[in-house]
Amino acid sequence: MKKIILSLLLIMANSPVMAELNIFACEPEWAALSHELGGDKVTVFSATTGLQDPHYIQARPSLIAKARRTQLLVCTGAELESGWLPLLQRKAGNAAIQIGASGYFMASDYVALLDIPSSLDRSQGDVHAAGNPHIHTSPVTILQIAKALSQRMQKLDSNNTAYYQQRWHDFNQRWQAATERWQRQAAPLKDIAIIVQHNSWPYLLNWLELNKVAVLERKAGVQPTIDDLNNVLNQLKITPAKMVIHAAYQSPRATDWLVDKTDINKVTLPFTVGGNEQSKDLFSLFDDTIKRLLEASQ
Repeated sequence: MKKIILSLLLIMANSPVMAELNIFACEPEWAALSHELGGDKVTVFSATTGLQDPHYIQARPSLIAKARRTQLLVCTGAELESGWLPLLQRKAGNAAIQIGASGYFMASDYVALLDIPSSLDRSQGDVHAAGNPHIHTSPVTILQIAKALSQRMQKLDSNNTAYYQQRWHDFNQRWQAATERWQRQAAPLKDIAIIVQHNSWPYLLNWLELNKVAVLERKAGVQPTIDDLNNVLNQLKITPAKMVIHAAYQSPRATDWLVDKTDINKVTLPFTVGGNEQSKDLFSLFDDTIKRLLEASQ
């Protein structure tokens, strides 16, 4: 009997640690953050990749199956996933991830949103009534969300509270040190005039104190017309800009048109984890973003 017990203990000791929390992340940035905070206590699935527009995803049967089995839904919120997430929740029939449940986590609930419209006019394109949802483009908001997400993990998996707390403290220290380094590196970017293709960057621009002088999309989420682009071109004669920024998942056609007509620098930013080969996690995402902006500013 003693030999049998000893054998069982050896098998358990050598077995891989089983995850305690099954997480469904709507976007790659929240999948990466969940990994950072949850370590080997979580299994994480991302519904989208770094080269997909998170506005326009279909609630496919494979996603529904994943959502049906998850314990924690981690998404941006602020209407970013409004075209597909409600259907996914309904089809999954998982009480744990419905609005108000402990397993329902919207990152935008934990930060102050920018660009909240004073009036809602859908004729202006893809306008988000709650404010701009692209909150992950600043490390400051990432840290605020990380603290809240860690607390949610502890609530859902209380048996591993100490583990999650240690992961949070470790991430907090590493992230604050990295943020200070990024700010020092990016100091030359302050007040540089830029143009953006889509208004994806207010949190990044606010953090780095970049000066946005124009947006190529006159209507949010709608490809600009030639007239729109010519208006920006005329504006540049009065207010010059150093660079034009677009996200890796977007078509660069409008940006390329402007670059062809001017001497402005083009910057393709990864936007999220997996947006390019360099951006493998949240730390390398910001490393690469700062590097690309600095190169374009010179």
